[in-house]
Amino acid sequence: QVQLVESGGGLVQPGWSLRLSCVSSVWIFSTNPMGWYRRAPGKQRELVATITQFGSTNYAGSVRVRCTISRDNAKNTVYLQMNGLKPENTAVYYCDCANYWGQGTQVTVSS
Repeated sequence: QVQLVESGGGLVQPGWSLRLSCVSSVWIFSTNPMGWYRRAPGKQRELVATITQFGSTNYAGSVRVRCTISRDNAKNTVYLQMNGLKPENTAVYYCDCANYWGQGTQVTVSS
């Protein structure tokens, strides 16, 4: 059974940072790229960033300068470090691996 479990979301003020985590089943993590996506209220799900099993990264243009995706193979975990958060970053953030999805973690940016 494939499991992806996200955590690290919350309510933060504009300008703050958050680090999201996604723990994956061992067998799927080691052989597949992983990605972070988000769905803002009233919008479709969109790509935030991806990282291959070899560590190559790709970012959506809108988040490139404020997000860093990384992975810890020993912990089967992928991270998304987000800095300088803005209200428009409010969304449910999902972890993806080989078209398996986690339940999402809510990020709310509000003063």
